[in-house]
Amino acid sequence: MIERSIRRPQNVPTPDLAALLHELEAEFDVPADFAAEALHAAERAVEDLELPENDDTDIPFFTIDPLGATDLDQAMYLERTDSGYLVHYAIADVPAFVELGGILDEVSRRRGQTFYLPQRKITLYPPLISEDQGSLLPEKLRRAFHWKIWLDPDGSLDRVELTRTTIRSRAQLDYESAQAQFDANRGGEQLALLAEIGTARLTQERLRGGASLSLPDQEIEPDGQGYKLVSRTPLPLEEFNAQISLVTGIGAARLMLAAGVGILRTMPAPDPKDQEAFRVQASLLGRPWPQDLSYGEYLHALELEDPKQLVIMHRAASLFRGADYQIINGQDEAELIQAALAAPYTHTTAPLRRLIDRFALLTCHLISTGTPIPGQLRSAMAELPELMRASSAAANRASRAAVDLLEAYTMQHRVGEQFEAIVLSGSAANGDSTTGNGKSKAGQLQLVSEPITGSFTGAGEPGTLVKVKLVLADPKRRKIHFEVVASN
Repeated sequence: MIERSIRRPQNVPTPDLAALLHELEAEFDVPADFAAEALHAAERAVEDLELPENDDTDIPFFTIDPLGATDLDQAMYLERTDSGYLVHYAIADVPAFVELGGILDEVSRRRGQTFYLPQRKITLYPPLISEDQGSLLPEKLRRAFHWKIWLDPDGSLDRVELTRTTIRSRAQLDYESAQAQFDANRGGEQLALLAEIGTARLTQERLRGGASLSLPDQEIEPDGQGYKLVSRTPLPLEEFNAQISLVTGIGAARLMLAAGVGILRTMPAPDPKDQEAFRVQASLLGRPWPQDLSYGEYLHALELEDPKQLVIMHRAASLFRGADYQIINGQDEAELIQAALAAPYTHTTAPLRRLIDRFALLTCHLISTGTPIPGQLRSAMAELPELMRASSAAANRASRAAVDLLEAYTMQHRVGEQFEAIVLSGSAANGDSTTGNGKSKAGQLQLVSEPITGSFTGAGEPGTLVKVKLVLADPKRRKIHFEVVASN
């Protein structure tokens, strides 16, 4: 029901929690600090950096990110044109710092992506690049890939162009402040255009049959001598900003498919049996999915203030599984669709934080300039699917374990308290999963008042509200368990 991830690492205020998190890092073998060789390579890359011939410093780009972000991958400037809209989207030119086959290339392939833990962020590239010289910080000259994306008045994608250039961002906005300004009608033309274009792109997404899942995030905040977990629903401007990134990835995929070379982010269509089961579950939860309504339109109509409809949204996420990366190799385009977006798509807008984007950007630029793709780049791309699978699995394991640890840590003094909860999945009746007797599988629930999930035993049907008692909260085992005491 919530996206159990870590968005904003915080300083650890207590020694006992710091020790548990340190043990977690060792257990999950997260990347170590950069060796001196990699740090020196980053320094040499910065010293040797040259600015490209193209100069777009006259365009007043701006960035919009979470408060306090320093690894700024993207900057934008938006225009209304006679034929619709023109999106200028600048992406950090990480390939300018990272030579194929060099030390930084080798190190980043081993890491795969930035790891986010409660106490710190473990960057894909040395901080000199990822949070300084490669980051699109305001009022700094920066190398960037400049996407020009033309949209029709209804927001549909017309065409894209890509160049390497120099930019100078004028402002670093954060989502919360920008949303407050926008809501007070003081956001200015750029935020108004972002909302206008974002809304149009969301409509296009639904018309294609795709859908963006607006699930709340679980975030960590300092709380006296410890942490607390809070549920946070993405702000509208975040969703609009995500649509700018998505249309760029769709445009990049078009370039690759037309050239017959590249790597795409793919996802198969839902299994018909799973889709039918979802329809049945939605009906049982009181919100049937009409046959004449697309998946995206149906999800958009859900009212997430209703706990049962929030459960439906949560279950919708499970329809789309099997996200992967595929090398373009003569397949039919239908085999290369990202089903949740209902379009071909590639990752190309977060090169400071994700390995694959660096290679996608290089490939798209070579395609745009009519330059043949060198064998070294083709060979590197062939390795990317496995590298990304491995790094994503490792990062997700560590992140999930860290969230489990924090949930148990924040709840350990509340054992015996009762809470209202929403059942996510039912519990088997025989056996007790907390003691190891029997072989039953515990159910899963989420508390209504707090963004805490956990296992439970007792009667409870998915989508129903139950009263539960916390019987276990063990930070060392990273486990929370409840017992149902009453059903509503």
